Amino acid sequence: MPVLHTLRRAAVVLLLAAATLHAAPARPAAADEPGWTAEPATGAAQTTVRPYFYLAGDPGTVLEDRLALVNTTGQERTITLRGADAYNTADGALAVSPATPGTGAAGAGSWISFGAATTVKVPPRTRAVVPFTLTVPPSSPPGDHPAAVIATEGGHEVGVRVHLRVGGPTLAALTVEDVAVRGRGAAAVIAYTLVNRGNVALTPEPRIHAEALIGEVSDPPPGRTPPIELLPGRRVELTEPWPGAPDLDRVRVTLTVTAPGGARATATGAHWLVPWGPVGWAGGGLLGLGATTAVALYLVRGRRPEPGPAAAPDGPPAAGSTTPAPHHELTGAAR
Repeated sequence: MPVLHTLRRAAVVLLLAAATLHAAPARPAAADEPGWTAEPATGAAQTTVRPYFYLAGDPGTVLEDRLALVNTTGQERTITLRGADAYNTADGALAVSPATPGTGAAGAGSWISFGAATTVKVPPRTRAVVPFTLTVPPSSPPGDHPAAVIATEGGHEVGVRVHLRVGGPTLAALTVEDVAVRGRGAAAVIAYTLVNRGNVALTPEPRIHAEALIGEVSDPPPGRTPPIELLPGRRVELTEPWPGAPDLDRVRVTLTVTAPGGARATATGAHWLVPWGPVGWAGGGLLGLGATTAVALYLVRGRRPEPGPAAAPDGPPAAGSTTPAPHHELTGAAR
């Protein structure tokens, strides 16, 4: 009987498992998987995959490269191709110009052409290689001109970076602006603005040194990882966490930013860190009172008269003493 009971329980478990598997719906494909890829094409002699296109040439030259489209599904794909400008968003991320008429590519993205292959039909499980050209205008300034190749199909968009370097003198230069401390304590951050003043892309590395009026503070940790790519002529607003910021003090923050190529810039900002609430207001009041007292003592000491010769007692001068006659000097008068 125990053996029969055990067999019955095992059968029930198997039946329940089979019913569960039968009732479970099939897992749909991920919504962000288009079923095709776009990447730089590799030739027969190339053994490494290129993560982006790198093109270089003088003004007036025509550059060529190839884009590989791979359809991994069992149905034909119709993919639309275009060139786009690349730029930094306000927080430092990279974005590309839209395909909307009137707001599309106006820079290096408009120099990219696929000719008659703007729309490509890729059969199932097929790899299609599409050539394109990039024509550098004769009046193009030297330096980096960021762009991208964009492939679109069924609402899905894949972008491949194009690093274009136009021949001529290059300059790596940047500035740091608007250094400030926001928040306090573990939630404090150091905010600042970076501006690329040169004509090449930069990967800036910030280093921060902090000083406090009353207590001791530790410097914020090194800059962000991974660093941003700051494109030529772009301005970004960034923040760095400062978990060791004091709750109550006046801090002075010096931000030094360097980048490969010799770019370097420094800026300083000061800020009162005062917590909210009665304790914070009381501490702020004591700090203010102390500062006011120090200033008052400094002014009083500064106004104290210098010691001089003792004044003569009232009355006529003593016999034998002589009183010097007053002397008046007029510049330029004969004496």
